[in-house]
Amino acid sequence: MGGAAAAAAVLVVLWLAVAAAGAGERPSEVSIGALYTYDSVIGRAAGLAIELAVADVNADRTVLAGTTLSLISQDTNCSGFLGTIEALQLMEKNVIAVIGPQSSGIGHVISHVVNELHVPLLSFAATDPTLSASEYPYFLRSTMSDYFQMHAVASIVDYYQWKEVTAIFVDDDYGRGGVAALSDALALSRARISYKAAIPPNSNAATINDVLFRANMMESRVFVVHVNPDAGMRIFSIANKLRMMGSGYVWIVTDWLAAVLDSSMSGDLKTMSYMQGLIVLHQHFPDSETKREFISKWNNAARNRSIASGLNSYGFYAYDSVWIVARAIDQLLDSGEQINFSADPRLHDSMNSTLRLSTLKLFDSGEQLLQQLLLTNFTGLTGWVQFDSDRNLVRPAYDILNIGGSVPHLIGYWSNYSGLSVAAPEILYEKPPNTSTSAQRLKNVVWPGNSASKPKGWVFPNNGQPLRVGVPNKPSFKELVSRDTGPDNVTGYCIEIFNAAIKLLPYPVPCQFIVIGDGSKNPNYDDIINMVAANSLDAAVGDFAIVRNRTKIAEFSQPYIESGLVIVVPVKEASSSAWAFLKPFTLEMWCVTGVLFIFVGIVVWILEHRTNEEFRGSPRRQMITIFWFSFSTMFFAHRQNTVSALGRFVLIIWLFVVLIINSSYTASLTSILTVQQLATGITGLDSLLSSALPIGYQAGKFTRNYLIEELNVPESHLVPLNTIDEYADALNRGPKDGGVAAIVDEMPYIEIFLSYHCNFRIVGQEFTKEGWGFAFQRDSPLAADMSTAILQLSESGQLQRIHDEWFSRSSCSSDDSEMGATRLGLGSFWGLFLMCALICVFALVMFFARVCWQYSKYSGSEEPEEPKDDSAGTAEIAAEAVAEMQRRRPKRLGSFKELMQFVDKKEEEVRKSMKRRPSEKDNQGVGSSDAQSVA
Repeated sequence: MGGAAAAAAVLVVLWLAVAAAGAGERPSEVSIGALYTYDSVIGRAAGLAIELAVADVNADRTVLAGTTLSLISQDTNCSGFLGTIEALQLMEKNVIAVIGPQSSGIGHVISHVVNELHVPLLSFAATDPTLSASEYPYFLRSTMSDYFQMHAVASIVDYYQWKEVTAIFVDDDYGRGGVAALSDALALSRARISYKAAIPPNSNAATINDVLFRANMMESRVFVVHVNPDAGMRIFSIANKLRMMGSGYVWIVTDWLAAVLDSSMSGDLKTMSYMQGLIVLHQHFPDSETKREFISKWNNAARNRSIASGLNSYGFYAYDSVWIVARAIDQLLDSGEQINFSADPRLHDSMNSTLRLSTLKLFDSGEQLLQQLLLTNFTGLTGWVQFDSDRNLVRPAYDILNIGGSVPHLIGYWSNYSGLSVAAPEILYEKPPNTSTSAQRLKNVVWPGNSASKPKGWVFPNNGQPLRVGVPNKPSFKELVSRDTGPDNVTGYCIEIFNAAIKLLPYPVPCQFIVIGDGSKNPNYDDIINMVAANSLDAAVGDFAIVRNRTKIAEFSQPYIESGLVIVVPVKEASSSAWAFLKPFTLEMWCVTGVLFIFVGIVVWILEHRTNEEFRGSPRRQMITIFWFSFSTMFFAHRQNTVSALGRFVLIIWLFVVLIINSSYTASLTSILTVQQLATGITGLDSLLSSALPIGYQAGKFTRNYLIEELNVPESHLVPLNTIDEYADALNRGPKDGGVAAIVDEMPYIEIFLSYHCNFRIVGQEFTKEGWGFAFQRDSPLAADMSTAILQLSESGQLQRIHDEWFSRSSCSSDDSEMGATRLGLGSFWGLFLMCALICVFALVMFFARVCWQYSKYSGSEEPEEPKDDSAGTAEIAAEAVAEMQRRRPKRLGSFKELMQFVDKKEEEVRKSMKRRPSEKDNQGVGSSDAQSVA
């Protein structure tokens, strides 16, 4: 029984051991590595911070309870080669995570190592944006990427409206990656890096001096400095010797300088006087009690260890990095994962090799630990610590400092959430995001040279090379541009405006005019603009139209003269004709006018016939009166007077119509007999395009492409011309003799052309609207400054004075109203004629309504009653009375003939008859009474 009990106890112990092993007991110790350069600005702050973080983790019972976090540090010595060796030596010690390195270059190399061994690499200072998760899945950045920092720089550049910057950077992975990110960020606001000044790593003062000297020869005066903290301070002392720290310069420095300033003890920074006016970026950390306690703890430890430098922002990131790893390891162990390593069959020692590659082991739970790192979510010294989908820290933000005096001053913030602001990012996180232009604000800045005004950011380069200005050499239109024997070797309207604008610039701009073309034919203007775009020329000055395809490759100034395409055609004197007097009106117009004369005469005769003796008489006389009255009104010579109200009303309206007809006829006949007529019948753009006749254009100009591409004119219909004489000859010969029907060109050329030849005219209206400007290279700041100068010339009136000076030659009239006088048709007068006809009809209706009323009153009386026969004597008396009344009263009018007879009666007779009839009725009644009394 005792043996059985002992056996059972052994089995229980074994079972418990197996169960404990299956449950995954926590190891007593886990090791993490740290890679950084001990003796460096970043390393001195980060090394102590990492040690303090490990101590705090081990003292905290809520994290890694029962497990000690062990730290193994290696010094990379700012060397990619030594950093790689140190990293391999660190991997031999079976670390499960590595904090570091501080160098982006070493980070690229070590990332390949940790990818193979599945050991997460958490860097607190490698800010190169090209260290991406897609290429290095085990690399995790616990600081802010330079991607965000360069967007902050671009926001500052855009805020002050600079368009070009010079990038000064260290020529390694860190510098090149940052500059690439800066270029992309600037492009979003149409700015660019105009010059890249690369400083080789570990350069001496002479090399830096040479790089800065070349940078100073460029146009841009906005310098963005992105170098290493340990060697970057020499840049400003050398720049000061080169007089690059004075007024007019702009220096924007990335966060490396803030780290140097934070690490430098008060009074130790001897070059502070060289850095006045600099704008410096600094990682933003929200203030907290934990942060203040850590600063105090770090300062005490630094004094105890005699560390001469101070704490900088990378120390905070290093401290949080340890906590990120500790929390992830704690979650990994809580999930039951074991800390195991296994051999990699691909890593084995070659014969006679002493590298001991077989000692490098794969971390079996590396993938699981990486996932726990990505799930990090806590509040650290740097604020909210969490990774987004791109493995970047959330809520990146920067303080923007301005060095003025002995200490930097805060002038604003930048965050990826709301851009530039004067409010702290943690305040803006509680509001909706606002990156509008109006919301972007910074406080006042003291610029280099102790200047309070914003620098222009660009000056003409002082490298002794003049501005290469291309000028077209044309055989004609010398008023615009022409060769000269003077000091500028060119002259003309365009050149004088350019020279006047150059003098208004706040900086000297020496110019060298380069004549393009042999003078026998026009050069191609698009080719000259392409030379500017290809950097063969710095600018192009002349009669260059600002059109769409040119603005895509070059920058144009404000237009200094308006221009547009017009059509010019030949004209000829009108030939005389015996029947020219009939031309003002069309046949329809003549016919309708004649009919209306007769109609009005008839209407007036009808209205006046009953009341006016001048409109009565024999039928022959009345017909003559109608025709005479009708046509005499044309000359206002009618002798007959109108007495009726309706007749006078109709006559007044008709005389107004006659006045309009006479005036129109006189004006049209004068035009036909005196003005010049179009030789080709082209009156505008529509008639030109529909005619399919040859069209001339100025060779080398954009007109050809416009006619072909926009108006679909066949190229076979276009004839290139070069000189004013060719213009005149082609128009005079016309399409039948190998010439052209019309010429399409810009208004300034046509004005000059017509000042020499007056037998041509402009027809139609301008059908394009553009202007002439000076062309510069794309995004050249000189274009904006020249635009301002041209506006100054315009406001002062000098622009107009220059124009009048060069275009003072009197030109021929180009008034469209004198071209090709047209015949007047019915369409111009139908409204007037209709009004007159309606008034006549209205008068007739009123007249006949009155006549009909009179007619009804006149003919509506009853026959008198016959008296009764009481006696013979009485009957005789009554018969005689009735007979007398019948004799005096007219008979009933019952036929149309009788109605016309009534109408023909004089108005006076009708009225007398109508007055007499009531009295006759009364007399009839008295007679009847007498007869009855007699009876």
